[in-house]
Amino acid sequence: MTRPGTVSRHAPGKLFIAGEYAVLEPGHPAILTAVDRQVSVTVSGADGADVVIDSDLCPGEAQLRRGTDGLAGLGADDKRQALGSLTHVVSAIDVVDALLAERGLSAPPMHLSIRSGLHLDGTKMGLGSSGAVTVAVVDAVAAYCGIDLPPEARFRLAMLATVRHAPRSSGGDLAASVWGGWIAYRAPDRAAVLDMAKRRGIEETLRAPWPGFGLRRLPPPRALALEVGWTGRPASTASLSGRLGTPDWQGSSRQRHFLARSDACVRTAIRALEQGDDDELLRQVRGARQVLADLDDEVRLGIFTAELTALCDAAEAVGGAAKPSGAGGGDCGIALLDATAEKEIAQLREGWAAAGVLPLPIQVQPTKPTTGSTE
Repeated sequence: MTRPGTVSRHAPGKLFIAGEYAVLEPGHPAILTAVDRQVSVTVSGADGADVVIDSDLCPGEAQLRRGTDGLAGLGADDKRQALGSLTHVVSAIDVVDALLAERGLSAPPMHLSIRSGLHLDGTKMGLGSSGAVTVAVVDAVAAYCGIDLPPEARFRLAMLATVRHAPRSSGGDLAASVWGGWIAYRAPDRAAVLDMAKRRGIEETLRAPWPGFGLRRLPPPRALALEVGWTGRPASTASLSGRLGTPDWQGSSRQRHFLARSDACVRTAIRALEQGDDDELLRQVRGARQVLADLDDEVRLGIFTAELTALCDAAEAVGGAAKPSGAGGGDCGIALLDATAEKEIAQLREGWAAAGVLPLPIQVQPTKPTTGSTE
């Protein structure tokens, strides 16, 4: 196997436009967009350890060895990082290693340098940093080992890496990182996918149909500006979404009602984007806010903080539409409003700043030049 001296790969962060929480259930749609901030991963040769990881989100370097159960830390600090802040990285490398093993190949020693533009002073901003780092590591490590991954294989390997340690993750952040631009996304049945990989192996799982999974590209809004505000307070997506995995919610009439409302809103928003109907899109974003608010009232998830409520109200006050983006409870919110309304956009940013919300200079990342759709 011929390996280059150094390989670098990048993956953008994401924003949820509509459908978060519903997308946790297989086959239910959401709309996401990739942003122009990214995670970068550079892989080169290493000495003294099988894998050395240097990340700007961890102190020092982590030195790992390959074993029969995957990567493990050489020392106590390495082990803590491998099971903590580097979990996503380790899982991504393990999945690529497993694919190589199925192909009769072995992974070489490697040094990974990871740099994130999805954090501010070490604090995540709710832009899908875990998903972006997983995608970038899968892509970079595979390329370093001589494997050129098409987009769907990259997504599938990243999804397999994620569900090993976060089985409730929808994978929407992974899809946005892989395909870029605006996308409509439906999550696969992660339990079925993980079981398939265990029974049939990685290679076959990359080729087999995934129940529930769907993705197609969407055009951006015709004449709307996307504004992003950060509350300055990180939120735990796994902690919040995990509360909807309880027996009293799963399969209940309350869940079915929530899913039906969310699905109707997202599908109408998809049609609005495809037809260039900005007014209808604004109505559906407002509707998506209400769907989340009603869910929050019913289940007491804590989606809407005072800052996120103020973020939404400030956008409504200037004729826009806004909602939390992602799990809520902190992190980011989004607003859509007339791109030519410079006065209103300035007022929105001023209102956010007064409410303790930091306007972020974030743009949508253009759709990546890949082909095809899974639907």
